[in-house]
Amino acid sequence: MKNMILYSFLLIALMCCDKDEDPVPENPADTPYDVKIDPTDFESTGIVGNEFFPLISGKTYVYEGKSDEGGDTRILVAYTSNIKMIQGVTCVEVHDQAYENGSLIEDTYDWYAQDKQGNVWYFGEATQTLENGQVTGTKGSWEAGVNGALPGIIMLANPLVSMWYRQEYFKGEAEDVAQVLGTSASVSVPYALFENCLQTAEWSLLETGIVGQKYYASGVGVVKSIGVKGESGYEDLKEIQ
Repeated sequence: MKNMILYSFLLIALMCCDKDEDPVPENPADTPYDVKIDPTDFESTGIVGNEFFPLISGKTYVYEGKSDEGGDTRILVAYTSNIKMIQGVTCVEVHDQAYENGSLIEDTYDWYAQDKQGNVWYFGEATQTLENGQVTGTKGSWEAGVNGALPGIIMLANPLVSMWYRQEYFKGEAEDVAQVLGTSASVSVPYALFENCLQTAEWSLLETGIVGQKYYASGVGVVKSIGVKGESGYEDLKEIQ
């Protein structure tokens, strides 16, 4: 676990900010990032995620909301039983489909792994944007170990307020980061009222003028996503199938 423990120390950066300031810390783009993956640090069976990011195959989460332009959005997140080996690590596959006004606009396969400390890692995605049923691009696709891309952590085993972390890294294509804002938020969405939610700010270092916030409920995962800077759309959890 030596490399994993070292990385955990490098991950922590306490960047406190006042409530009246922007909801993100100073841009961390200049912070060096490197991680060495040892497959023995990861679970190869019994991959179930963690408290705020469960990975339970056979479930589909349905989110509904509005786009920045006011269109009706519907997001389907299907947790499959498929696996993909990346850098010798067993990753589970999650299928995301985004609809706007009834039309499929994005179709994505994400790959997640779980380390033995309980962190959930993001090892890549294959994404397609669509228009009128035709694929128009694959920008944002990446896979750890390919062309310099590195995995990041999508959910910490022990999220601490003010900690920021890289969720993915493929220079110039995928550079999302997140910061923990709080652990006691109350969130009401069509599915249920949730207490003691984890609240994060999430943004891309490639688009620093755009910031979103997500709310994660214990045992459930993401229950709400909302744009707070540069965007105004949102998605709320409506049902779990």
